[in-house]
Amino acid sequence: MSIDLTKMPKLGFGMMRLPEVDGVIDHEHVCRMVDKYMKSGMNYFDTAYVYHGGKSEVAAREALVKRYPRDSFMIATKLPAWEIKKEDDIERIFNEQLERCGVEYFDLYLLHSIEDGNNYETYEKYDCFSWGLRKKEAGQIRHLGFSYHGSPELLVEVLDKHPEVEFVQIQLNYLDRSNPVVRSQELYDILAERNIPIIVMEPIRGGMLANMPPEIETKFKERRPDKSVASWALRFVGSLPGVMTILSGMSTEEQMDDNIGTFTDFEPLAEDEMKLVDEATSELLSMPQIGCTACKYCCDGCPMGISIPDVFRTINTLRRYPDDWRSKNFYSGLITRSGKASDCIGCGQCESVCPQHLPIIELLKEAAEILGQ
Repeated sequence: MSIDLTKMPKLGFGMMRLPEVDGVIDHEHVCRMVDKYMKSGMNYFDTAYVYHGGKSEVAAREALVKRYPRDSFMIATKLPAWEIKKEDDIERIFNEQLERCGVEYFDLYLLHSIEDGNNYETYEKYDCFSWGLRKKEAGQIRHLGFSYHGSPELLVEVLDKHPEVEFVQIQLNYLDRSNPVVRSQELYDILAERNIPIIVMEPIRGGMLANMPPEIETKFKERRPDKSVASWALRFVGSLPGVMTILSGMSTEEQMDDNIGTFTDFEPLAEDEMKLVDEATSELLSMPQIGCTACKYCCDGCPMGISIPDVFRTINTLRRYPDDWRSKNFYSGLITRSGKASDCIGCGQCESVCPQHLPIIELLKEAAEILGQ
């Protein structure tokens, strides 16, 4: 049975940043979050083959699939181009995903991270779009789409070549509207013009838009003292026509409660609130920040075990609050359990998988100079 993609829950549970204890997913915590989310009446879960080092799909099985009737929820996962070395890998990965998730079909299935270069070329080389259609005919996929990190020009090319695509997932938030790398406003406009349902990822930009400089937070709080800073980012995206579902990679029950509150009796941004968001955007863009969303794709293959997103978080905090001693204290603790910024050997593995196309090698050199190691 297919889904009416125009009637998806506005808030999707992104399973990329699940709570952990000592580097292991906290099953009981995830179960409580799943229960809260399902009780709210929302039921869309987004995972992927590579999230949490391959453990996110298993967590979905244990916390969701084994505990709720299959027709009470929707689950999506993704095919990773970088894991495909030969044609047989596609079927192997898909069957492994069915087993990990404990399901017989996926409600939505995505080709993961189409972008200019290797990923799209791999999907075309192995005719993955046609493969996805065959899986639809077999009843193992209900709806086929892709997540996207490429240029607007390539997006037009892909959509023209593959009219079978039913939805597209893009990075969209108020800070990235004019980002010359992400170009999210252009991507949104292309999809909206074609009436293609949009799933939004990184609406809070990896938490960046939940932790504002005091002067910006004060303005938001003066206008809506009852709303969190993060809710402004979610309301911005939720106010846009054509947005089907907004994914939030929630790590705590507090985040879950706040997000559910935002989307219960949802309020689009008023005109004066949109102006306030525009002002905040201008102020944030004037601050030099590393545009890392903490997706952690760079971490799994790092031969030196550097927790790159945490290094960048340290640098961003120091840039914003140069006199705050806690940032360097955090870094001192970090390098007792992971590699130092100065350990980088410049292999480029991280840059090859970064959805934000960051010059990670150079940024780590800068971090090593700032942090002294």
